[in-house]
Amino acid sequence: MRITNLTDQVASVYTCNTYLIRGDWNRLEDVNTLIDVGNDPAVIDRIRATSTGVGKTAVEQVLLTHDHFDHAALLPAIKETFAPAVYAHSSSPGRGFPLEDGQLMRCGDREFEVIYSPGHSSDSICLYCETDGVLFAGDTPVVIRSSEGTYESDFISALERLAQKDVKTIYFGHGPPVMSGGRALLISSLDHIRRAQRAG
Repeated sequence: MRITNLTDQVASVYTCNTYLIRGDWNRLEDVNTLIDVGNDPAVIDRIRATSTGVGKTAVEQVLLTHDHFDHAALLPAIKETFAPAVYAHSSSPGRGFPLEDGQLMRCGDREFEVIYSPGHSSDSICLYCETDGVLFAGDTPVVIRSSEGTYESDFISALERLAQKDVKTIYFGHGPPVMSGGRALLISSLDHIRRAQRAG
């Protein structure tokens, strides 16, 4: 699996990280996948400049981690340019096929589990690849460093599930990834939440 962040960190527009997942060998059965599309039109040129396999569509599917504009605003242009299948937990018009908790999706040459993780938004999901220990978190607040605040029970349940996974690498909707020790961070976040609950 190859993961490429297509987002220019000095973009003139506010956008999220947009990740292109490809198989290691660009085989016909690999599924070229965008995780979020962002809000930066330059992403389209970066996709065109990327080797995505002979005889393959550059973007075969889009998976949205949630429907906020900085993650989804470029979707009409992506659909017009590449005609991908679109998957989201959101029920907004034009979002294509629904993503359900526990569903498995092939991205590149790997399988990812959809984990419903409301908290940042009611339609937030994370995507977890057991084979590589990779987690795409979107804007789900999986790294919590304070024992203050209140948290909804559905979010806590999602974080409990995530903390049981063998997560090594976490790719976020904004900012750089965590390349190792992902599960320890998730367990620490869960500990902070439980302390906050006890204090509250």
